[in-house]
Amino acid sequence: MPAFRTRHLCSVAAALVLTVSAPATAVSAATDSSTAAALREVMFVGNNWDGTADVIKSTGDFAKVGRINVIPDKDQRMAEINANPIKWAYFMAIRNSVGEGHDQFADDMYSTPDGRSVVVSRPSFADVVSIDLATGAVNWRFPVAGYRADHMAVSPDGTRVAVSASTANTVHVLDINTGKQLGSFATGDKPHENIFTKDGKYIWNMAIGDVNTSLDDPAWDWTKGDRHITVVDATTYKQVKIIDMRDRLDAIGLKDFSDAVRPAVFSPDESKLYFQVSFFNGFLEYDVAADKITRVKTLPKNPATSEDRTTWVNDSRHHGISMNPDGTKLCVAGTMDDYATVVDRATLQEGPLVTASKPYWATVSGDGKDCIISESGADQVTAIDFATGQKVTSVPVGDHPQRVRLGHVQAGWTGPSTG
Repeated sequence: MPAFRTRHLCSVAAALVLTVSAPATAVSAATDSSTAAALREVMFVGNNWDGTADVIKSTGDFAKVGRINVIPDKDQRMAEINANPIKWAYFMAIRNSVGEGHDQFADDMYSTPDGRSVVVSRPSFADVVSIDLATGAVNWRFPVAGYRADHMAVSPDGTRVAVSASTANTVHVLDINTGKQLGSFATGDKPHENIFTKDGKYIWNMAIGDVNTSLDDPAWDWTKGDRHITVVDATTYKQVKIIDMRDRLDAIGLKDFSDAVRPAVFSPDESKLYFQVSFFNGFLEYDVAADKITRVKTLPKNPATSEDRTTWVNDSRHHGISMNPDGTKLCVAGTMDDYATVVDRATLQEGPLVTASKPYWATVSGDGKDCIISESGADQVTAIDFATGQKVTSVPVGDHPQRVRLGHVQAGWTGPSTG
């Protein structure tokens, strides 16, 4: 999602507020205030390889608040997989390719608006589940099309999640409270990142194609599949626009660049999109209205990083980008180069290179002061000050942290009662 965290009321809710009487409005305001007081903002850290999510403070020392088991139904799921040769083949393929020899149990997650549940996409189980934060039990489960679930996005009002079904070239949009599918849409090959625009009107999906083949030389890039951005209406789920970065890259002489758009972030006014592509140590700036790439930022290479592109995890060189709330600084996770850095948006000058072990994601703290990266190689998350570019602190988490998302739990929550 874009780094800013502005929340917008939906039009229906706004209309209701305008038509109720004064006493009812007072009651509604009191209820909203009471609900807000009962919630605590936190950050959810998905530990992909051990099937847990650590919950940490969203600001300050980022201390651990609690932990959730996001695979409480593991035995049941494994029994289903072992009984189905096709599911078993895909399960093992995930383990031995994108999973780097491990199962992928916790890719992405968002809490419900009331802070009572967390919704998690589980790649190896090809599903999305809602976990009750009080009991640790599964509220609902949605099997995605195909055999792998991937990145998600939450709507600005918190009521819907969009999840990529990466082997089915489909994005499902689900009611976050019930798990009911509200709609779906087709994408390019291997849908990955999803972003709702801040007004909730559109969803942008980035398809990254095949990222675990050995045909990584630029001459073989065409074998990676149909990679493009799909923009859809978030109400009808009808296609609005297709953006193929191949033409935009070629137009500025970057014919050897991959057109697989990886993590991306909008500027606060959504006039610019900053995105990473496969194999590149840096990022690009795309002007939405002009429909063209306007700037390219190349970041330093780590001399210790092999130049053999087949050794880079899932075609990534850099994977993870975020922006501070006022849109003046970008934070970039240099995944295979083992560092993260804060970049001035106006000048594109990078700050200190903060050493990090395979940083896999970048997001923003609750107060907007820090960039939070997941160090998947060190099993920790690290905060970097946007103002200084210096490391603030690191906090231990579970095995192979990847996605980090802001969310809410009930005030006083320290973990499910079942552990």
